[in-house]
Amino acid sequence: MYSLYVNISPEQLPIIYRKEYNVKFFGLERLHPFDAGKWGNIFKMLNDRGLVTKKTVVVPNEAKKAHLLMVHKKKYLKSLKCSFTVAGIAEVAPLVLVPNYFVQKAYLRPMRYQTGGSILAGKLALDRGWAINIGGGFHHCSASKGGGFCVYADITLLIKFLFYHFPKKVQKVLIVDLDAHQGNGYEHDFKDNDDIYIMDVYNKWIYPRDVNVKGAIRKNVPLDFFTEDEEYLKLIRKSLAEVFEEFSPHLIVYNAGTDVLNGDKLGGLSISEYGILKRDEYVFQEATMRSIPIVMLTSGGYLRKSARVTANSIINLYDVGLINGPQEYFF
Repeated sequence: MYSLYVNISPEQLPIIYRKEYNVKFFGLERLHPFDAGKWGNIFKMLNDRGLVTKKTVVVPNEAKKAHLLMVHKKKYLKSLKCSFTVAGIAEVAPLVLVPNYFVQKAYLRPMRYQTGGSILAGKLALDRGWAINIGGGFHHCSASKGGGFCVYADITLLIKFLFYHFPKKVQKVLIVDLDAHQGNGYEHDFKDNDDIYIMDVYNKWIYPRDVNVKGAIRKNVPLDFFTEDEEYLKLIRKSLAEVFEEFSPHLIVYNAGTDVLNGDKLGGLSISEYGILKRDEYVFQEATMRSIPIVMLTSGGYLRKSARVTANSIINLYDVGLINGPQEYFF
């Protein structure tokens, strides 16, 4: 069985993507609020800027069943062989009528490639100090249940793989979730694990409103509708400073959703493009200052301009030197 962990050359930046991330499903993808070509659009913009090319981008392997079983229940993976189940998770009702073979190939396989990318990002972050998966961030999926467009628990898998393969390097992980929605999937998986510190900043009035796992959130920052830049950034700075006073992680998993953007109806917040750029810059600054490896996942974002906002933020991180070149970290 091939490994999801691959090595990269010193010249490569640990930015992870492959064209198979994108969903093409006979036009059915247009029924979904998610831009099914978002990841490809981000890559194109980074390529146009010269950050990555088809030759230098890090290409991940697909997470196969044996990998997924590190976290997922056999019963859950078996349930994905039913198009009805997948239609419910993806929230695309017509998928019920599509033979599962096509569902697997056109929808689930891209999600498995993105999951493989997230797992690989964990290893590359240890090697280089940072890694960005242009995809992933499926924070509504737990070991036994998918939901909210999230089929595989890539965040839980990323962390469990590191605990298994690098037990001397990684014992404590901080999850910083700044997607507009509560990250209830990994919260289910880690609710009794003191080695995982969860900081979740989310709109408290929208999906999933999962009160059963709020106890897993050690830095809980619920927001009201239409929260704007000033309050948002102030809360993040204050909360993250408090986190580092309480917890010393060996790795940060940063779920950097752009569904906080003003006008994103599924997020319900009012953060500007500049606010997102400064948010991402601040999180990376804190990680770099403390020599903590950081993994960035792109997660949610449901406007056509979301891809551009994510790409611009990554370019800014490069321009200000936060992801510029290889870095060595020692524990």
